[in-house]
Amino acid sequence: MKEVLIVEDDSEIVDLLEIHLIDLECKIEKAHDGNLGLQKALNHCFDLIILDIMLPGIDGLEICRKIRGKEKYTPILMLTAKSEEIDKILGLETGADDYLTKPFSVREFISRVRAIFRRVEMIQGNQQETDKKKVLKADGLHMDAEKRSVEIHGERLALTPKEFDLLWIMAAHPGRSYSRQELLNLVWGYEFSGYEHTVNAHINRLRSKIERNVSEPQYILTTWGIGYRFNDE
Repeated sequence: MKEVLIVEDDSEIVDLLEIHLIDLECKIEKAHDGNLGLQKALNHCFDLIILDIMLPGIDGLEICRKIRGKEKYTPILMLTAKSEEIDKILGLETGADDYLTKPFSVREFISRVRAIFRRVEMIQGNQQETDKKKVLKADGLHMDAEKRSVEIHGERLALTPKEFDLLWIMAAHPGRSYSRQELLNLVWGYEFSGYEHTVNAHINRLRSKIERNVSEPQYILTTWGIGYRFNDE
């Protein structure tokens, strides 16, 4: 059974989410303000935290930052009434795994939650397939799966959850070419076309963080006509 923490001050939304999460066989913990939500998030390991941005006390962005300071990785789905693009980018850069703007449909919410669970299971499965490795090393690159940390030549990098997952999947299978659709399914859990540009955007941002020269990448290479691969040379 998955354990889910809902940090949301609107009781009607909390009740609605709880009903549908219980249908997904989830055990629910709730907090109606930021201070209590942060306390619960730091004192227990949840399978998912559903986090509103606008909260009494500590806001959702600050809670997200503090959660990401923990060694144990926890998926975060952000909910907010804000719809500006900058708020979405800020939420994802802070470390959220996904983002829903109110009002949203229950069907979309359930789809996002299932996608997060499926993605985490896929990532864990990929880790088991690589001889249960917890650390990957390649030409100055050092990745730790448990800490979800990345270093380049000893320098710690700040990657979003999606950027880390992208890099881990490809680095765990150097030389294997992944299509954009494959990466979309593995990292985002989306099993439909039309969102491949999301992969391109994240690859570009990931390269800007790990490559010395983005025009001549050392780690993430393009396989023309297919997608991307991690350098195996």
